[in-house]
Amino acid sequence: MGMIMGMGIRNRTSMTMLDDFLVRAGLAAVGISLATGPLGAFVVWRRMAYFGDATAHAAVLGVALALATDLPIGLGTLGVALAMAATVAGLAARGWAMDTTLGVLAHSALAFGLVAISFFPGVRTSLSSYLFGDILAVSRSDLALIWAGSLAVAALLVWRWQALLTATLSEDLAHAAGINPDRERLVLVLALALVVAVALKVVGALLIAAMLIIPAATARGLARTPEGMALGAVGLGAAAGLGGLGLSLWQDTPTGPSIIVVAAILFALGTVRGRV
Repeated sequence: MGMIMGMGIRNRTSMTMLDDFLVRAGLAAVGISLATGPLGAFVVWRRMAYFGDATAHAAVLGVALALATDLPIGLGTLGVALAMAATVAGLAARGWAMDTTLGVLAHSALAFGLVAISFFPGVRTSLSSYLFGDILAVSRSDLALIWAGSLAVAALLVWRWQALLTATLSEDLAHAAGINPDRERLVLVLALALVVAVALKVVGALLIAAMLIIPAATARGLARTPEGMALGAVGLGAAAGLGGLGLSLWQDTPTGPSIIVVAAILFALGTVRGRV
């Protein structure tokens, strides 16, 4: 299973935990949590989990597009993820039944992407890294892209925080305050597409939505304010990332799924603490 879903840390090194690639992996995990934390809070508040899945699954089609046109993988992923997010947002604004529509779009995009990638024989062996991530293979340039993208998303959300919060609470209240809910929805669409593009290397297309939802859902039960929930989600996401790396080092498990396992354990512990 580990060979299918990505190699664990023990197979990558026999040296110390301070190996260069492991430091980059830890920094990548912390960096991506800066974006997934606050954005995940809005995903939870707005019940956009399936929206995140559709955008993330479209990333695989973006990989195929990038390979076919010799574009950078990140650029192809961002373009298709943005197109999918904009399509879904437009359909939502027109009152479409989004559960069925998102199901069709999410699985169709993933299937088309997998079929398209199959036409590139040299890529088949690395397909699992696109699906489940390969944080251990993060390069210095990947790390710079992850941090730049995450900081851009965090800055965008901080800039639009009050407007986004008002539009999330009530569209009528937003209109009364002179805020355009459709514009704020577009801000979230842009942020989500960018997060998908930069997180693909870390947790893969099938796990990006989990990284958005689980830390935010955990923080919701522990925080008393929206800002506290967003900051808590950042901390929990970073803890899940570093904990997942530690689990992979200890048990030689696939690193991307290990990160989500730790996030799920933190959610279970947070739920128990909240009930107590």
